[in-house]
Amino acid sequence: MDPEATAQTKRVLLAAPRGYCAGVDRAVVTVEKALELYGAPVYVRKQIVHNKHVVKTLEDKGAVFVEETDEVPEGALVVFSAHGVAPTVHSEAAARSLKTIDATCPLVTKVHLEARRFAKDDYDIVLIGHEGHEEVVGTTGQAPEHIHLVDGVDEAATVEVRDPSRVAYLSQTTLSVDETNVTVDALRDRFPLLQGPPSADICYATQNRQVAIKQVATESQLVLVVGSRNSSNSVRLVEVALGAGASAAYLVDDATEVLPAWLEGVTTVGVTSGASVPEDLVQGVLDLLATHGYADVQTVSPVEENLVFALPPELRRDLKAAGQS
Repeated sequence: MDPEATAQTKRVLLAAPRGYCAGVDRAVVTVEKALELYGAPVYVRKQIVHNKHVVKTLEDKGAVFVEETDEVPEGALVVFSAHGVAPTVHSEAAARSLKTIDATCPLVTKVHLEARRFAKDDYDIVLIGHEGHEEVVGTTGQAPEHIHLVDGVDEAATVEVRDPSRVAYLSQTTLSVDETNVTVDALRDRFPLLQGPPSADICYATQNRQVAIKQVATESQLVLVVGSRNSSNSVRLVEVALGAGASAAYLVDDATEVLPAWLEGVTTVGVTSGASVPEDLVQGVLDLLATHGYADVQTVSPVEENLVFALPPELRRDLKAAGQS
């Protein structure tokens, strides 16, 4: 080990904000409150958020996760995940007489509304995102005949539209801000009259976490991002950290996945977590690092974050009727 990497010099730079965003917190609390109010089982279509520990915790409380609505017994309660669903999913639920609670993040709903507006005005819509991601599937379903999915600059160079003067772009909310801007620039080169959303689609929490990890990564040899591999925003944090100067960056679900070999010769470790990660998993990583001599934890907080979203209206109504809040 590098002789300079001693207990006296080792430190952790802890990014803030990190972890739960307002949309994730709202979705998780929605399932918890539904279980308290209606009792188990509460069915949830897809993972409520992309974190295996959160899903397991809710399963232990009585949530039942399914892939599609036809797996939910007729007349039962189903919660739609934070990533949003296509209108066809609402229709399928109605056909099975399912009671639904829509936990779609309000910032994803914003993108859905933009898609419908551009489609109503007969624009071709270029959706920047990752094929197969649940959010992209839900957004595409808002106006499938108008939407063209583009994943990066290469696809931006080849996408075909009906009328180059009537093109708009939208994006998945959890992408890299910098990479998305490059893709938008490439689209604008091809379509000078390109329209965009009134405000950025990439959500505030994704942007804030990227800003924080950029600052941390400039001073870190190693960055650990706590998050699951199917979490788009967590994967992007690893990419952003490497792009900002970290020598190495890894995505870990929890402390058990941190390999001691990664710490060889490292004096400064940066730590952050994706927007669907509970803080106890981050604390577990910090505790592990402390056993390796990284007891000095310094918080790096370039931006403040205090947004809170109200619970879904259908749940608030029933909670109020039951004398709860």
